[in-house]
Amino acid sequence: MNEMSVWSLIINATWVVQLVMLGLLSLSVLSWVIIVQKWLTINDAESEVLVFEKRFWSGMDLSQLFREGGGKQKGATVVIGLENLFRSGFKEFTRLRQQSGIESDAIMEGTQRAMRVALAREEKVLEKHLSLLATVSSVSPYVGLFGTVWGIMNSFMSLSGQSQPSLAVVAPGIAEALIATAMGLFAAIPAVLAYNRYASKVDSVLHSYYTFVDEFSAILHRQAHSKRPAEKA
Repeated sequence: MNEMSVWSLIINATWVVQLVMLGLLSLSVLSWVIIVQKWLTINDAESEVLVFEKRFWSGMDLSQLFREGGGKQKGATVVIGLENLFRSGFKEFTRLRQQSGIESDAIMEGTQRAMRVALAREEKVLEKHLSLLATVSSVSPYVGLFGTVWGIMNSFMSLSGQSQPSLAVVAPGIAEALIATAMGLFAAIPAVLAYNRYASKVDSVLHSYYTFVDEFSAILHRQAHSKRPAEKA
Protein backbone atom coordinates (compact mmCIF):
# COMPACT_ATOMS: atom_id res chain seq x y z
CA MET A 1 0.00 0.00 0.00
CA ASN A 2 1.58 3.27 -1.11
CA GLU A 3 1.50 6.59 0.66
CA MET A 4 -1.31 8.02 -1.49
CA SER A 5 -3.58 5.06 -0.78
CA VAL A 6 -2.99 5.39 2.95
CA TRP A 7 -3.81 9.09 2.78
CA SER A 8 -6.93 8.42 0.72
CA LEU A 9 -8.07 5.85 3.28
CA ILE A 10 -7.70 8.44 6.03
CA ILE A 11 -9.56 11.08 4.01
CA ASN A 12 -12.39 8.71 3.11
CA ALA A 13 -12.69 7.14 6.56
CA THR A 14 -15.87 7.58 8.57
CA TRP A 15 -16.01 10.65 10.77
CA VAL A 16 -15.71 8.54 13.92
CA VAL A 17 -12.50 6.89 12.72
CA GLN A 18 -11.16 10.26 11.55
CA LEU A 19 -11.87 11.69 15.00
CA VAL A 20 -10.02 8.76 16.57
CA MET A 21 -7.04 9.31 14.28
CA LEU A 22 -6.99 13.03 15.02
CA GLY A 23 -7.07 12.33 18.75
CA LEU A 24 -4.23 9.83 18.48
CA LEU A 25 -2.17 12.25 16.40
CA SER A 26 -2.71 14.94 19.05
CA LEU A 27 -1.67 12.55 21.82
CA SER A 28 1.44 11.58 19.87
CA VAL A 29 2.48 15.21 19.34
CA LEU A 30 1.80 16.00 23.00
CA SER A 31 3.86 13.05 24.18
CA TRP A 32 6.82 13.99 22.00
CA VAL A 33 6.75 17.57 23.30
CA ILE A 34 6.80 16.22 26.86
CA ILE A 35 9.53 13.70 26.00
CA VAL A 36 11.84 16.46 24.74
CA GLN A 37 11.05 18.79 27.65
CA LYS A 38 11.64 16.08 30.26
CA TRP A 39 14.87 15.02 28.56
CA LEU A 40 16.20 18.57 28.92
CA THR A 41 14.98 18.95 32.51
CA ILE A 42 16.31 15.61 33.76
CA ASN A 43 19.65 15.97 31.95
CA ASP A 44 20.12 19.40 33.56
CA ALA A 45 19.28 17.93 36.98
CA GLU A 46 21.71 15.02 36.57
CA SER A 47 24.52 17.33 35.45
CA GLU A 48 23.83 19.74 38.32
CA VAL A 49 24.07 16.92 40.87
CA LEU A 50 27.54 15.97 39.67
CA VAL A 51 28.81 19.55 39.45
CA PHE A 52 27.45 20.75 42.78
CA GLU A 53 28.49 17.67 44.74
CA LYS A 54 32.04 18.16 43.49
CA ARG A 55 32.02 21.79 44.65
CA PHE A 56 30.30 21.05 47.96
CA TRP A 57 32.71 18.29 48.99
CA SER A 58 35.79 20.15 47.74
CA GLY A 59 36.27 21.71 51.19
CA MET A 60 35.05 25.15 50.13
CA ASP A 61 33.69 27.32 52.92
CA LEU A 62 29.91 27.05 53.02
CA SER A 63 29.48 30.81 53.26
CA GLN A 64 31.58 31.27 50.14
CA LEU A 65 29.55 28.62 48.33
CA PHE A 66 26.36 30.41 49.36
CA ARG A 67 27.67 33.76 48.09
CA GLU A 68 28.59 32.20 44.75
CA GLY A 69 25.02 30.99 44.37
CA GLY A 70 23.75 34.48 45.15
CA GLY A 71 25.97 35.83 42.40
CA LYS A 72 24.43 33.38 39.96
CA GLN A 73 20.94 34.53 40.83
CA LYS A 74 21.91 38.17 40.31
CA GLY A 75 23.20 37.15 36.90
CA ALA A 76 19.73 35.74 36.03
CA THR A 77 20.95 32.14 36.30
CA VAL A 78 18.31 29.78 37.67
CA VAL A 79 19.55 27.83 40.69
CA ILE A 80 18.17 24.28 40.67
CA GLY A 81 18.62 20.92 42.32
CA LEU A 82 21.17 20.41 45.08
CA GLU A 83 22.29 24.01 45.04
CA ASN A 84 18.72 25.16 45.59
CA LEU A 85 18.41 22.74 48.53
CA PHE A 86 21.70 23.97 49.92
CA ARG A 87 20.79 27.64 49.61
CA SER A 88 17.36 27.14 51.19
CA GLY A 89 18.81 25.26 54.16
CA PHE A 90 21.88 27.42 54.70
CA LYS A 91 19.92 30.68 54.40
CA GLU A 92 17.40 29.59 57.04
CA PHE A 93 20.13 28.13 59.25
CA THR A 94 22.14 31.39 59.16
CA ARG A 95 19.06 33.52 59.81
CA LEU A 96 17.94 31.48 62.82
CA ARG A 97 21.43 31.09 64.26
CA GLN A 98 21.93 34.86 64.33
CA GLN A 99 18.85 35.29 66.50
CA SER A 100 19.37 35.09 70.22
CA GLY A 101 17.34 32.84 72.48
CA ILE A 102 16.67 30.13 69.90
CA GLU A 103 17.51 26.57 70.86
CA SER A 104 19.80 24.57 68.62
CA ASP A 105 17.08 21.98 68.04
CA ALA A 106 14.71 24.74 66.92
CA ILE A 107 17.35 26.00 64.50
CA MET A 108 17.68 22.55 62.98
CA GLU A 109 13.93 22.08 62.82
CA GLY A 110 13.51 25.33 60.90
CA THR A 111 16.42 24.51 58.62
CA GLN A 112 15.13 21.05 57.78
CA ARG A 113 11.65 22.43 57.19
CA ALA A 114 13.06 24.93 54.67
CA MET A 115 14.95 22.15 52.87
CA ARG A 116 11.87 19.92 52.81
CA VAL A 117 9.88 22.70 51.13
CA ALA A 118 12.65 23.20 48.55
CA LEU A 119 12.87 19.44 48.04
CA ALA A 120 9.13 19.20 47.41
CA ARG A 121 9.41 21.90 44.76
CA GLU A 122 12.33 20.17 43.04
CA GLU A 123 10.44 16.88 43.11
CA LYS A 124 7.41 18.54 41.55
CA VAL A 125 9.54 19.92 38.71
CA LEU A 126 11.16 16.56 38.00
CA GLU A 127 7.87 14.63 38.03
CA LYS A 128 5.88 17.25 36.10
CA HIS A 129 4.02 15.75 33.10
CA LEU A 130 5.30 12.21 33.73
CA SER A 131 1.74 11.19 34.55
CA LEU A 132 0.66 12.47 31.12
CA LEU A 133 3.17 10.16 29.46
CA ALA A 134 1.80 7.27 31.49
CA THR A 135 -1.74 8.21 30.45
CA VAL A 136 -0.85 8.39 26.75
CA SER A 137 0.95 5.05 26.90
CA SER A 138 -2.00 3.31 28.54
CA VAL A 139 -4.93 4.99 26.75
CA SER A 140 -3.68 5.22 23.14
CA PRO A 141 -3.92 1.49 22.30
CA TYR A 142 -7.51 1.38 23.52
CA VAL A 143 -8.45 4.49 21.56
CA GLY A 144 -6.90 2.92 18.46
CA LEU A 145 -8.75 -0.32 19.17
CA PHE A 146 -12.03 1.59 19.35
CA GLY A 147 -11.35 3.04 15.90
CA THR A 148 -10.51 -0.44 14.64
CA VAL A 149 -13.72 -1.98 15.96
CA TRP A 150 -15.79 0.87 14.56
CA GLY A 151 -14.19 0.61 11.13
CA ILE A 152 -14.60 -3.17 10.92
CA MET A 153 -18.19 -2.89 12.14
CA ASN A 154 -19.02 -0.39 9.39
CA SER A 155 -17.31 -2.60 6.82
CA PHE A 156 -19.47 -5.60 7.63
CA MET A 157 -22.60 -3.46 7.85
CA SER A 158 -21.94 -2.30 4.28
CA LEU A 159 -22.26 -5.91 3.14
CA SER A 160 -25.97 -5.91 3.97
CA GLY A 161 -26.78 -3.84 0.91
CA GLN A 162 -24.69 -5.94 -1.47
CA SER A 163 -26.23 -8.69 -3.57
CA GLN A 164 -22.81 -10.28 -4.09
CA PRO A 165 -20.57 -9.53 -1.10
CA SER A 166 -16.87 -9.42 -1.89
CA LEU A 167 -13.59 -8.57 -0.25
CA ALA A 168 -13.35 -5.38 -2.30
CA VAL A 169 -16.37 -4.01 -0.44
CA VAL A 170 -15.00 -4.49 3.07
CA ALA A 171 -11.29 -4.02 2.35
CA PRO A 172 -11.22 -0.19 2.59
CA GLY A 173 -13.04 -0.18 5.92
CA ILE A 174 -10.79 -2.86 7.37
CA ALA A 175 -7.71 -1.03 6.11
CA GLU A 176 -8.73 2.26 7.73
CA ALA A 177 -9.48 0.35 10.92
CA LEU A 178 -5.99 -1.12 10.95
CA ILE A 179 -4.52 2.35 10.41
CA ALA A 180 -6.24 3.45 13.63
CA THR A 181 -4.61 0.51 15.43
CA ALA A 182 -1.20 1.43 14.03
CA MET A 183 -1.61 5.05 15.10
CA GLY A 184 -2.56 3.94 18.60
CA LEU A 185 0.63 1.91 18.87
CA PHE A 186 2.67 4.74 17.34
CA ALA A 187 1.46 7.07 20.09
CA ALA A 188 1.77 4.54 22.91
CA ILE A 189 5.16 2.91 22.36
CA PRO A 190 7.38 6.04 22.58
CA ALA A 191 5.35 7.28 25.56
CA VAL A 192 5.74 4.07 27.57
CA LEU A 193 9.45 3.77 26.77
CA ALA A 194 10.07 7.40 27.74
CA TYR A 195 7.99 7.10 30.92
CA ASN A 196 9.88 4.03 32.14
CA ARG A 197 13.24 5.60 31.36
CA TYR A 198 12.46 8.97 32.89
CA ALA A 199 10.80 7.53 35.99
CA SER A 200 13.99 5.59 36.70
CA LYS A 201 16.16 8.68 36.18
CA VAL A 202 13.90 10.82 38.39
CA ASP A 203 14.11 8.25 41.18
CA SER A 204 17.91 8.31 40.91
CA VAL A 205 18.08 12.11 41.05
CA LEU A 206 15.65 12.29 43.97
CA HIS A 207 17.72 9.71 45.82
CA SER A 208 20.71 12.04 45.43
CA TYR A 209 18.61 14.93 46.76
CA TYR A 210 17.44 13.04 49.84
CA THR A 211 20.95 11.80 50.54
CA PHE A 212 22.34 15.32 50.29
CA VAL A 213 19.67 16.71 52.64
CA ASP A 214 20.58 14.08 55.24
CA GLU A 215 24.32 14.72 54.88
CA PHE A 216 23.96 18.49 54.91
CA SER A 217 21.65 18.31 57.93
CA ALA A 218 24.34 16.35 59.79
CA ILE A 219 26.91 19.06 59.01
CA LEU A 220 24.59 21.84 60.12
CA HIS A 221 23.62 19.87 63.23
CA ARG A 222 27.23 19.91 64.37
CA GLN A 223 27.46 23.65 63.73
CA ALA A 224 24.16 24.34 65.48
CA HIS A 225 25.35 22.62 68.64
CA SER A 226 28.71 24.36 68.60
CA LYS A 227 29.16 27.70 70.35
CA ARG A 228 27.20 30.32 68.45
CA PRO A 229 28.75 33.70 67.52
CA ALA A 230 26.45 35.60 69.88
CA GLU A 231 27.49 33.37 72.75
CA LYS A 232 31.22 33.89 72.35
CA ALA A 233 32.68 36.04 75.08
